[in-house]
Amino acid sequence: MVDSTQRRRFLRAAAWTAAAGVIPPRLFAHDMHGMPSGKVGNKLCMHPMGDTSHLPGIIDPNKLAPFVDPLPIPPTLHAQVGKLLRIRMAQISQKLHRDLAPTTLWTYGGQYPGPTIEARTGQGINVAWENALPLKHMLPVDHAICGAEADKPEVRAIVHLHGAKVPHKDDGFPEDWYVPGKSRTHHYPNTQDAATLWYHDHAMGINRLNMYAGMAGLYLLRDDHELSLGLPSGDEEIPLVIADRLLHEDGRLYYPDSGDANAPWVPEVFGNLTLVNGAILPRADVQPRRYRLRVLNAANGRFYHLRLKDGRPFQVIGSDQGLLAKPATLKAIFLAPGERADIVVDFAYLRGGSVELMNDALPLMQFKVGQGEVKDDSRVPEALRELPRVTEASASKTRELTLDEYSDCVATPMLMLLNGKRWHDEVTEKPVLGSTEMWSLVNLTEDTHPIHLHLVRFQILDRRPYDVGEYIKSKTLHYVGPAQVPPAHEQGWKDVVQAYPGMVTRIVATFDGYAGRYAWHCHLAEHEANEMMRPFEVVAA
Repeated sequence: MVDSTQRRRFLRAAAWTAAAGVIPPRLFAHDMHGMPSGKVGNKLCMHPMGDTSHLPGIIDPNKLAPFVDPLPIPPTLHAQVGKLLRIRMAQISQKLHRDLAPTTLWTYGGQYPGPTIEARTGQGINVAWENALPLKHMLPVDHAICGAEADKPEVRAIVHLHGAKVPHKDDGFPEDWYVPGKSRTHHYPNTQDAATLWYHDHAMGINRLNMYAGMAGLYLLRDDHELSLGLPSGDEEIPLVIADRLLHEDGRLYYPDSGDANAPWVPEVFGNLTLVNGAILPRADVQPRRYRLRVLNAANGRFYHLRLKDGRPFQVIGSDQGLLAKPATLKAIFLAPGERADIVVDFAYLRGGSVELMNDALPLMQFKVGQGEVKDDSRVPEALRELPRVTEASASKTRELTLDEYSDCVATPMLMLLNGKRWHDEVTEKPVLGSTEMWSLVNLTEDTHPIHLHLVRFQILDRRPYDVGEYIKSKTLHYVGPAQVPPAHEQGWKDVVQAYPGMVTRIVATFDGYAGRYAWHCHLAEHEANEMMRPFEVVAA
């Protein structure tokens, strides 16, 4: 696991440079460093941290042959109105690299990532999620965490369709979990624009473990407008689900813990191996033409700084909630856990060659380009869709909400909160159905937090540096620099926003669709579990 202080130093630097497109070179290649050991000394010293700088029996990625496995493509399930989709959660064994023993995983539909569900806007579907998982968890459950107490079943699950506008009962609320042997049917109305959504486990207190075990997959929502644009499609549209892991030499998953069996939670988890569609350092055989890459950062805690090794630019055509107004040409993109990017790469310049997709200086996969001549009828229009920018004036209510972190006696993060409140505290955010609100996310921590709101899409207004010390002292916002407009690839509709340290991040959302209770939270899975997650309730007008 990465030293949290080091990670915060890197991410703080990123907060001041990302808007200008300058990324510190070591920000994204999180080396394995030790966490300081600690002992309890006050009520927040609940989790003494073990030294993870030396992990015997963990696979060394440098000893694995690169690009020997073809990139796996998850099977596609084409959802149809009136036809129930059944997807089973089950334990399976899957090879993640040619030279490794199979790894035991928990999956949807019998593989990691789960099957890609394709649906159409305006055509609601029903999915029955069947829990056929074992009765004992394969990873260390922390019963001191909210929602994972010892009186709860060790294995529980509930599916959240991330980015979907759905009724409360179908959202995958963290407390709506169910146990092995049970199933739950969710209705997805699909009354929203085409977008790259994804599904994952959201069971209170253990979703960090369930996701790490493999419980995630893509959900592609399409509409007539998107299909009319002539974008690369069919075999030229490739999903890329990216997430890091640690593996024992016998192929078993390794999930770091604190060293305390009664309180094994750790504040962040980083692996030294990255899986792309469930494979380590895979190879995608492509033709010299345009390809559309549907990229998802499905990691628990790792941010990815994605680029092509040769520095070739690519076009970003969409973000979390669908198409941008126009393509953004970039040489690199920074994705937090939960974020998606819709990218078009033209491999015509590389006929007969190859190029690696990198996370900063580390290769993740290779694209090997064929020799032949191909006809490419796809295109990327200069205008993708009408997408007016929202303004501060469109909001009828403004909320100032803090991102908080509490440390133990050796400055190890022990507890993360939103607006200083725990999950079970009274609900304080109650937007009126159909109303538009501006949320100012005041980051009091030294970390970048990817904040996700269920139900709604939003736009990022700006980010602005402020005096953290003065705010802590007097609850007064004193800005110390100008507001920074989000870069072009962040100016579309979003459902995850990177809230930088030392900054106020302002977003505007309209709470339409459905009344009821939903969640908003940090998408660093270990933060969310302890307790950087709060309910909000959309109330009828």
